[in-house]
Amino acid sequence: MTRRDLLFGAAEPLLSAAVSAPGFRFADVTSAAGIDFRHNSGAFGDKYLPETLGAGCAFLDYDNDGWQDILLVNGSDWPGHKRTRGTLRLYHNNRNGTFSDVTRRAGLDVEMYGMGVAVGDYNNDGFPDIFVSCVGQSRLFRNTGAGGFVDVTDRCGLGKREGFSSSALWFDYDGDGHLDLFVCNYVKWSPAQDVFCSLDGKQKSYCTPEAYRGSTCWLFRNLGNGAFEDVTAKAGLFDSSSKSLGVTMLDYDLDGWPDLFVANDTQPNKLYRNARNGTFEEVAVRAGLAFSEDGKARAGMGVDAADYDNSGIPGLVITNFDNEMLGLYRSSGGGTYIDQAPRSEVGRLTRRRLGFGCFFFDADLDGRLDLLVVNGHIDEEVGKTSADAHYAQPPNLFLNRGAEGFVDVAGDLGGGFAEPKVGRGAAFGDFDNDGDLDVLITTNNGPARLYRNDQMSGNRSIRFRLVGTKSNRDAIGATVRIYQGKETSSRMVRSGSSYLSQSEMPVTFGLGRRDTVERAVIRWPSGRTEEFKHLKAGRYECVEGKGITASRPG
Repeated sequence: MTRRDLLFGAAEPLLSAAVSAPGFRFADVTSAAGIDFRHNSGAFGDKYLPETLGAGCAFLDYDNDGWQDILLVNGSDWPGHKRTRGTLRLYHNNRNGTFSDVTRRAGLDVEMYGMGVAVGDYNNDGFPDIFVSCVGQSRLFRNTGAGGFVDVTDRCGLGKREGFSSSALWFDYDGDGHLDLFVCNYVKWSPAQDVFCSLDGKQKSYCTPEAYRGSTCWLFRNLGNGAFEDVTAKAGLFDSSSKSLGVTMLDYDLDGWPDLFVANDTQPNKLYRNARNGTFEEVAVRAGLAFSEDGKARAGMGVDAADYDNSGIPGLVITNFDNEMLGLYRSSGGGTYIDQAPRSEVGRLTRRRLGFGCFFFDADLDGRLDLLVVNGHIDEEVGKTSADAHYAQPPNLFLNRGAEGFVDVAGDLGGGFAEPKVGRGAAFGDFDNDGDLDVLITTNNGPARLYRNDQMSGNRSIRFRLVGTKSNRDAIGATVRIYQGKETSSRMVRSGSSYLSQSEMPVTFGLGRRDTVERAVIRWPSGRTEEFKHLKAGRYECVEGKGITASRPG
């Protein structure tokens, strides 16, 4: 298939399918795994806007032992209303299905009103660092490589820059081998700027974002010496009208350079095409991604991008407010997209739900990317004003049946997965190293949930952990494509996506019942391409320019 074929060809799949057994189940292992966490929104009755939105989570291998650890972001109490001390929570993977809370030992017992998290090795030392977006001053924690982290926010040039920050990601936008940092900001808000909103003119309610002015996102260029430079305006990204909650990286035009899509709440979404000269061009209207089909700006929350139809072109999912349904966009050729949700079960089933975290992943390991969406309203009293609206809402897990379309199997997965939740963040990662993808979900002012994926169909997978040498060490922006006969599929190594959250860095391909892959092709961010043939199912580590080896976790 040529690059032109990828950009302009392929038939549109259907979006409804007959229900069939999902081939896997979820087990809620939160308690058994030792995850004891409850998010603190800080709510005390004055209904501050940030209380409705948090918080995120991440899978990361912070100690480089080959096992995914867990980070949970937390809020805190507001000044003058202190009851508890809210901090991050870092859980170390004990390699036996359990985790240990190592927050204090790792130096992350720091109080902040945290929102989102982005993981990336910004100094290329081989250990992942952590950026936490906050209401107020966001924080950058450098991994020491000895099991701990150091707050380097000020010394890196990121201090004295406060905002209402939300999602973030690491990516190498200028191709110099160093990870740069993109941070979404929501609105101009602080306790001193809080606006009184009310449904009855008497009792305060949570405001909609229309009550506040927007705020520009930030782009920080990595100078390669441990410091960052704010290049937001220089890169053409300054936009004080945006109200941004979600961001994902994709190669929109298949030119090998990372582009950005930003989901905005009540403002048009933005698609920033990388001009390859240090600047970006905003093309969301041209691409058909700025508004809904009827020309309205929706309440964009979470977002993800992936090659979900195996066409070679990334599609997108955007979660929105209730009565808006999510957006599920597929390329129609020529750099434009069509929202498939309005004519599908995907749209019908999400119209009455308020979506936040979302991601594409191969839940059943059949080779096609499925879609998980977590839902939950922003106001616990919504049921008083709308009989069919609920604060806690069930998640969706749409299995991708190829030409037969998508089907929601959340209710068939067990483990209490389909129980209503006030869902917010969501991430995936293979925490038990059995080859399938497990799920982590956070709830607002409630517990986090860890769901172990138990395969029953006998499907296999192949997993790749990429290490850059000329490229950034995490290989963020690299694309892996596998070929099996006439079938192809691709995955990109990415930071961020979903909502306030980060999934694991290794990429996973389901193989169905097959044992081997005919060939795998890696396109590194540096532009280097490497090809490997006749790979068996299993785990591999690929070092740029040095080949591929089968690997086992430490």
